[in-house]
Amino acid sequence: MNTKTHDTRQHILNIGYQLVVAKGFTNVGLSELLKTAAVPKGSFYHYFKSKEQFGEALIEDYFESYLEHVAAILIQGKGNGFERLTDYFSRWLEIDNGTCNVNKCVVVKLSAEVSDLSESMREALKNGAYRIVNLIAQCIEGGIKDGSIIVKDSQLMAQTLYQLWLGASLFYKLSQNLQVLQQALVTTKVQLRAEI
Repeated sequence: MNTKTHDTRQHILNIGYQLVVAKGFTNVGLSELLKTAAVPKGSFYHYFKSKEQFGEALIEDYFESYLEHVAAILIQGKGNGFERLTDYFSRWLEIDNGTCNVNKCVVVKLSAEVSDLSESMREALKNGAYRIVNLIAQCIEGGIKDGSIIVKDSQLMAQTLYQLWLGASLFYKLSQNLQVLQQALVTTKVQLRAEI
């Protein structure tokens, strides 16, 4: 793929991400996407066969960059395993331009919306989520080795914590109360230091 082709495709994905995170996948029409991205309809269909394929590509693109960000915190980050993991989850509470980071999370935003609409988009979300769980499990393993985390099954704990945070994120969206996420952080810290 030449640079111009890659840049145009990436531009459509970047604009699409902003619109989808703000409005949801089904509420973003193709004409709105093309107008906002300032690209002709033919360009869209040059890169994506359908809106569903665009959605799948958007999810995959999101996870590629998000997983790099997560690995930088959980695997290459400073501190012991416990500190890296609590640093990662603490970032879910951060507010950026008046918006909590969980509101920008594609998994939180799209899981319920597209899982029944598109098998390929559901699979892309599921695969990305499992890759995040695996990075969390690696961090937990590191914490077990350095003595900062006391759990027996790193994979089970990683999945449990990620599910906790997805649930807390959904409840935060309903309540608009940051205390929901703060409670999830307290629970996370307790779980990582418990003999289970």
